[in-house]
Amino acid sequence: MAQKIVTRFAPSPTGFLHIGGARTALFNWLFAKHHDGKMLLRIEDTDRARSSQEAVDALLDGLTWLGLDWEGEPISQFSRVDRHKEAVEQMLANGSAYRCYCTPEEVDAMREKARAEGRPPRYDGTWRDRDPLEAPEGVSPVIRLKAPNEGETVVNDMVQGRVVIPNKDLDDFVLMRSDGTPTYMLAVVVDDHDMGITHIIRGVDHLTNAARQTLIFQALDWDVPAMAHIPLIHGPDGAKLSKRHGATGAEAYREMGYLPQAMRNYLARLGWSHGDEEIMSLEDMIKWFGMDAVGQSAARFDFKKLENLNGHYMRATDDPELLKHWKVYLSHVENGAEVLAWLSDAGNEQTALAALPGLKERAKTLVELTESASYLWRQRPLDTDEKAQKILTDDARSILKDLHAVLSEASDWAPEALETAVKAYAEQKELKLGKVAQPLRAALTGRGTSPGIYDVLVALGREESLARIKDQEA
Repeated sequence: MAQKIVTRFAPSPTGFLHIGGARTALFNWLFAKHHDGKMLLRIEDTDRARSSQEAVDALLDGLTWLGLDWEGEPISQFSRVDRHKEAVEQMLANGSAYRCYCTPEEVDAMREKARAEGRPPRYDGTWRDRDPLEAPEGVSPVIRLKAPNEGETVVNDMVQGRVVIPNKDLDDFVLMRSDGTPTYMLAVVVDDHDMGITHIIRGVDHLTNAARQTLIFQALDWDVPAMAHIPLIHGPDGAKLSKRHGATGAEAYREMGYLPQAMRNYLARLGWSHGDEEIMSLEDMIKWFGMDAVGQSAARFDFKKLENLNGHYMRATDDPELLKHWKVYLSHVENGAEVLAWLSDAGNEQTALAALPGLKERAKTLVELTESASYLWRQRPLDTDEKAQKILTDDARSILKDLHAVLSEASDWAPEALETAVKAYAEQKELKLGKVAQPLRAALTGRGTSPGIYDVLVALGREESLARIKDQEA
């Protein structure tokens, strides 16, 4: 019977879901789904000073927004400290770990001496083979791994290939601190084993940990999971993605008006590809995903590409679904409450749905869509922007007076019928259509640019449209 694939996403709760972490979570999720396996979630919250429930909630919120679910309850690494200590006792008992009574000052002195002699600054193994009876009184020891001095440790990485680390370069690193708390290196191994993780997929910045963690797995006589270390994400300038490039957290992209399906598609293509496919459904991603198509070189984050992809998803998403995403966006931005209040009033949701086809054709983000849609909830008399004010000349207001009469007679308040009526008026007056449509747009929306004018008329409805035109008549 084939082994069931189990992956994990194991973030530290730093207050948000970093975009690099989001991509790591996505790769773990896609790999598990592709193999009909499962992804687990572990919160690496052993750093108590930096960990809070708020930070954990922010992580879960980011994953949920992206549509990346996990199996079971999230596991807290901190809650498993007793189990980590148990594993250390096992290693002490089988001779693969030992107590070290060196003070921090002594270890610092060792490292300085090594540097001065041109050697790598490492712990020198002082207590590796000493009799524990020589232990000084009143000193709480750290517990170190008895790493092999000879040979090499091999990591057969699914992305980076065969990585060989000489064991002489791996010192006897600390497994448990003198205060009895486990180190990250130990906790990760014990948790991965106990959770039944078969594949560890994480950033290439963890590759240096892979050899040390392999030694801990071997010391405990446990199977080493398969490993895949994926390339980092760089900014457009080729430097590691950081705050100076702009948004680094998933929640910031939500507030910038991106759709989760666009983010998933974009993140999947950062470091992984399937031929020349740029736009992929979630089903396609799951079907096609594999570590064999993940590259080794860093991926560059291209904000323009993301925006264009998001524009595609805005147009391709059906209106009721897009309305749901719009409401989520509005609930997380400063000026969103006003729009949500308007949407909650009787009939306004239908008005918004009627307007969405025209709105989404011109918007690349939900920010742009909200700005374009703002004519829907503006109160009469409308405030007008500079461009609209320039359009609304005396001649334009005279045209609006005529249009009010023409549109009042319209028997069918539908785009085609309204367009026919406006064009007939323009021809009758021997005016270019723009000379008629521009004042109409300015009167209806208070703006110099807007969605298609006939869409606007239909979305506002007969009564509101005629009232807005009348407000601006000569």
